[in-house]
Amino acid sequence: MYPQPYLDYLIQFHVERDYFECHEILEEYWKSAPPHERQQVWVGLIQISVALYHQRRGNQSGAIKMLTSAISLVKKYQLDVQKLGLDSDSLANLLEERLTEIQNGQPYRSLSLPMSDALKQAYQEACTMQNHPEHRDSDMQDAYLLNKHTLRDRSDVLAERKHQLQMREARRNNESN
Repeated sequence: MYPQPYLDYLIQFHVERDYFECHEILEEYWKSAPPHERQQVWVGLIQISVALYHQRRGNQSGAIKMLTSAISLVKKYQLDVQKLGLDSDSLANLLEERLTEIQNGQPYRSLSLPMSDALKQAYQEACTMQNHPEHRDSDMQDAYLLNKHTLRDRSDVLAERKHQLQMREARRNNESN
């Protein structure tokens, strides 16, 4: 009923609290659709996780920017949010409360998305299948989790960029001959 990458996102969001990975999972899923079929609801969910990543690291301006955009998308695509098993009104209110907290300089705390019964059941089954609990708070002592964007292994990304650059150069050479 729900795409596996979405369930994986929810596990990363609620259990691992790896908001960077949440972003990676849903961005890859979102980009797997042809450009004209890409749904903006996924962007809103990506932005929620990015906002929390920024807030947890103390980047309040980044958190405010991402959360403001996410709130706008959640409200604009309310029906799509509901189809994903999230209570769109509760989610918008929750995000607005978090935005106010950030603006008032309150510290990060873990957040849970308001799931429908059907989504909760699918989520619980996914947690069981992957041998995860259903919830954990962020480990604020885990430097890798807090700074993943600077500490992760990017060798595959760099290799792919190099490969794409070589392909573009080869095309340019072929076109000029």
